[in-house]
Amino acid sequence: MAPYPNRDQLVIFDADGTTIDAFHAVEQSFLRHGMAIGDLARFQKRRKLFKYLGGLREFPNNLRRQFGKQNRKRLLATLTDFYRTEAGLYPGIAPLLQTLLAAPQVRVGLVTRNVTMEPRETLRLLFARHDIDLDAFDHVACLPLGGDKTPSFREARERLAINPARCYACGDEYSDYVAAIGAGMYPFIVAYGAEDRLRLRKTLGVPDYFIHASPAEFVAKLLHTLGLPQSPGGPAGGIHSAPHAAAWVGS
Repeated sequence: MAPYPNRDQLVIFDADGTTIDAFHAVEQSFLRHGMAIGDLARFQKRRKLFKYLGGLREFPNNLRRQFGKQNRKRLLATLTDFYRTEAGLYPGIAPLLQTLLAAPQVRVGLVTRNVTMEPRETLRLLFARHDIDLDAFDHVACLPLGGDKTPSFREARERLAINPARCYACGDEYSDYVAAIGAGMYPFIVAYGAEDRLRLRKTLGVPDYFIHASPAEFVAKLLHTLGLPQSPGGPAGGIHSAPHAAAWVGS
């Protein structure tokens, strides 16, 4: 095989639960419709089918209020509006993205299964509120819920002609880990989103050294991997975004 034509590095981010505090968005949207999903710790322990139906305490009321097409449409409209006007990024994520987008040898991608209406427009507005231009990304793909990210990861890597050994994929779910490995990329898996560290490691079998427990740990490790300096205030320096560290809605 001929040598790669550049020495660029590629970082592909997930949206919900990795960069965006999606749990807070879902929590607040549910509350506005008289529903609750419980706290983050219980949310992370549920299987996907039951994540948004709540635990034993919340299940009956949530099931009743989510039943029916019109109820689900109203909830989705509320969630979309919250994302576009109020949802935040995790601490340190905005300066991280700004740093990577400004780095000449780093290419940046976003692959997401975000479930809001017109997700690309939703994410464009959300990132713009944090001084990040979605059009500056080298690769953006909005997949249907349940879609496999592997082909999109591979397509970005091949189109940009980047050595797989210099490619990194970041996410908060086991499926993100599988997609990264399948596309020949190094996985950065965070444990503050859809799954906690124990479930990722013990139940799903993700090696512990791929898992990062906090946004600060994730940001520091990624910057070190890319050979980029930490910000003066540390990984989370200068950020004003998410009100608390929580997560998820569709990754």
